[in-house]
Amino acid sequence: MLKHKHIFLGVAFLLTTAFAIAYKAKKDEKAFVKSSFELAEKQDREMLNHSKDLLAYPRTADKNGKTKYTGMWDWTGGFWPGNLWYVYEYTKDSTWRNAAIRWTESLQQNQFNTEHHDLGFMMYCSYGNAYRLTHNENYKDVLVQSANSLISRYNPTVGCIKSWNERESWDGKTIWHYPVIIDNLMNLELLFFASKVTGNPVYKNIAIRHAETTMKNHIRADFSSYHVVNYDSATGTVLNQQTCQGYADNSTWARGQAWGIYGYTMIYRETGDKRFLTTAKKMADFYINNKNLPGDKIPYWDFNVDQKGYTPQWNYEPAKVNYKVRDVSAAAVVSSALFELSSFLGNEGKKYRAFAIASLKTLSTPNYMATPGTNAFFLLKHSVGSFPHNAEIDVPIVYADYYYLEALLRYEKLKN
Repeated sequence: MLKHKHIFLGVAFLLTTAFAIAYKAKKDEKAFVKSSFELAEKQDREMLNHSKDLLAYPRTADKNGKTKYTGMWDWTGGFWPGNLWYVYEYTKDSTWRNAAIRWTESLQQNQFNTEHHDLGFMMYCSYGNAYRLTHNENYKDVLVQSANSLISRYNPTVGCIKSWNERESWDGKTIWHYPVIIDNLMNLELLFFASKVTGNPVYKNIAIRHAETTMKNHIRADFSSYHVVNYDSATGTVLNQQTCQGYADNSTWARGQAWGIYGYTMIYRETGDKRFLTTAKKMADFYINNKNLPGDKIPYWDFNVDQKGYTPQWNYEPAKVNYKVRDVSAAAVVSSALFELSSFLGNEGKKYRAFAIASLKTLSTPNYMATPGTNAFFLLKHSVGSFPHNAEIDVPIVYADYYYLEALLRYEKLKN
């Protein structure tokens, strides 16, 4: 009898210990997300105190470490109000809601912008979150008009929405008459939304066609990606497959790969078409398993920098920067994307979820996370805008913060 009692007490002790360990782990996880949003509140409060012009949107840091702003027509304008919406979503504090509304509504005229493809970034990250969290019908109307502006750039012969207006390639030998960039996948979420709220399938049909064409011409056999594909607008023929922000035409620009992973994950969510799920998964596999991905899972700005077989067509001067620059923005986009991708893959999704969590935790370390009052009031350090343009190299950038906060929220929902 005594022996059985000892066994019972031993089992009870083990169970109690296991429960205590699990409870502590869960508590630590909550503390990790909580502390990240506490920092976001501190930094965003400072940003609001220093940003009084509602037509000047925080984008990055200048050479003196001060906040650098951009105008309302810039593709990044919607991320700052989007960040405010995410902080409100976590805290439920009306202070953040009110600030988010002011900054969101300052972008209203962009619903009529037909000059480029970035209406999704500009309007869905701002007005899309605003509508999701407030259900204000006026915001829905702005989003539908934004979708109309976006599809005005669609050419059914090409099967894609034109990203940029005509421009010259890096080598100076090519004019891109109808350039489409992989980033454009991100703007399709606005079109799926428009079809859902209007009942008009035209937006969704254009989004699917664009996704199919991009899958055919941007994605290589190994599921790496081209940045820019230039089409003949009269025939739909592919004229060039090149880069603009990557290292070389045949290299894999890290954030471009991230846009593809996120984009096709979202497109699968909206369509249920397994082709898009397969593409998202295999693009993620290329990223996760890449031999050139650093051990801490934060990628270099391009996977093929300085590698044999990759020749830049721009004035690359490696001596100017004596270290391989990371791109935190790519890591943040991928982390957010993989939380969603993992939810579609059953048991197989565990490895993608684990990678997303590991990336998110790395981003939250002092190596990449700012201390309060520094970093021009952005959260994350070490992003890259465009290395070939010598622009925004190893600095904070607003969209890195946006996708980091989104990843934190997705992680929090996953735990709950």
